[in-house]
Order: sequence, then C-alpha cells, then structure tokens
Amino acid sequence: MTTALAMLAAILLDAWLGEPRRAHPLVGFGLFAGRVEARLYRDRRMAGLLAWSLAVLPLVILSWLAARMLGSVAGWLAYAFDAVVLYFAVGLRSLGEHAVPVARALHDGDLVRARTAVGRMVSRDTPLLDETQVAAAATESVLENGNDAVFGALFWFVLCGAPGAVLYRLANTLDAMWGYRTARYERFGWAAARLDDALNYVPARLTATTYALLGNATRAWRCWQTQAPAWDSPNAGPVMAAGAGAIDVQLGGAAPYAGVWESRPLLGEGLPADADSIARALRLVRRGVALWLVLACLVALSWQVASHA
Repeated sequence: MTTALAMLAAILLDAWLGEPRRAHPLVGFGLFAGRVEARLYRDRRMAGLLAWSLAVLPLVILSWLAARMLGSVAGWLAYAFDAVVLYFAVGLRSLGEHAVPVARALHDGDLVRARTAVGRMVSRDTPLLDETQVAAAATESVLENGNDAVFGALFWFVLCGAPGAVLYRLANTLDAMWGYRTARYERFGWAAARLDDALNYVPARLTATTYALLGNATRAWRCWQTQAPAWDSPNAGPVMAAGAGAIDVQLGGAAPYAGVWESRPLLGEGLPADADSIARALRLVRRGVALWLVLACLVALSWQVASHA
C-alpha cells in the first residue's frame, strides 16, 4: 500500500509544484556527468560503460542506503523519501507546460510563436516546419515523453522503489547526453543508449498498451504491429505508433535535422496533426497515469485483504 500511496503523493506533488525551477537534482547530475565524461572520455565502448557506471551506480546505491536507513527509523520517513524521489523523477506537469503553449499558438494562428514553443520540446529545425509539422512534432514529443518522463519512472518505482526510479531517470538523462550516433558518441555513448533501451523495453510496451486501452484500441494495436518495426528506436516506435493510432492522428514523415530533411516512417492513422491532436495526446497521458494509480491502489488493497484472510 505504501508504494501506491507514494505514487499518488508524487503525482500530486508534481501537479502542485511542477519541476523545480532552481536546483533541480537532474541539473546537478548533468553537471556531474559532464565532469565524469571530461575525465574518462575515450573513443571506446568500455570507457563509456565505465563512465556510465561511475555516474549512475553510486547514486543508486546511495538512494538504497537512504531508504533503508530512514525505514529503520520510522516507516513514514521511508514513505516520504520514496514520494519525494519519485516526484523528482516524473515530469507529468512539465509535459503540459511545454505542449500547451504550442497548441495555443497554433489556435491563435501564430506560427512563429508555435515554432519557438515547439523548439523547447524537440531537436529538429523548427523554423522550417509548417503548422501541421509543428503540431506533429509536439504530439510526438508528448506521446514519447509520456513513457520517458512518466510511465517509465512509475514502472521502475513499483518494481524497485526509490532506487529503481533513480536508476531509470539517471539512465534516461545519460542517454539524452551521450546516446547519439555522432563521431564523438558512437562508441563512448553506446552503453548509455543500450542500457536506456533495456530499461525502457517493458515500460514502453506497457505505455503503448495503456494508450491502446484508453483510445481507439483497434487502430492503436494495428499501428503498433505494422508501423513500429520500421521506426529506428525499438521503444519509441511502439509508444508513438500506438499513441498516434489511439488518438486517430497521422504522425511521422519527413523532418529536418541540422539542415537536412530526414525521411521517417509514418505513424498512426487519421487526420493530420493540429492543435487538437496535441491536447488529445496530453489527455491520453493523463488518463493513463490515472489508470496506473487506480490499478496500483487496487492491487495494494487486494494484497492487504489476501494477507489478512
């Protein structure tokens, strides 16, 4: 029951406070990881694995020790620690804070403002995007980050408590820093990318299933099965294909990166992306979180009843 209550408390804290504007732990971790990279960088896979291990594992162990120590003092301290750690690991409110300005700008017909807003969400060349492409970029980001910023952290918290949430979030952060197929990170970032893929494998498929259950299930399942295999990411493909199918929107297609238009597979089916598709994606993620919280509470209650039977 404490796991379910900690999940609920963390989501409520996120809804109330949002991401910390100052001194966010992940910002500090990013700075620390940058120093680790500066000292250990070599154009080799083992160097990247060593850097990843030294950046992540001590903090995971520290969170485990803290949870154990607080739990030995008082149960409520361990519960509070779990809730706060998970709060720092999820970013549900942040999804809306980034996506809503894009939708509002599109509603207002202000393409320049919409491009600027979506530039805070994606890495593509936003000045080259038209209205449909801006809306598609924001919708894709919401669906993908529903897994990366919310459901993935919840999954690993349920499985391993606060240390699991810490492991997942730090691994996700290092993938964003090092997991690029560039000359510098092709080998050094290999471990960060592969470990993030491994940690996201199950959560991504649970996220895709959640999207399907809460939207157009038949279309979501079909898009997942037929379109996701063509996507270059083994986890983003199922999440975005199922999400796009669930909300009846067409995503994917060509997108500009570093001045070059890259051809990407189509995702989903239905109408072209617009401001409303961004709103539907946000609602889908929020309803998914509500479903996970209800299920967690039901499982916890069932466990308590069974243990006292």
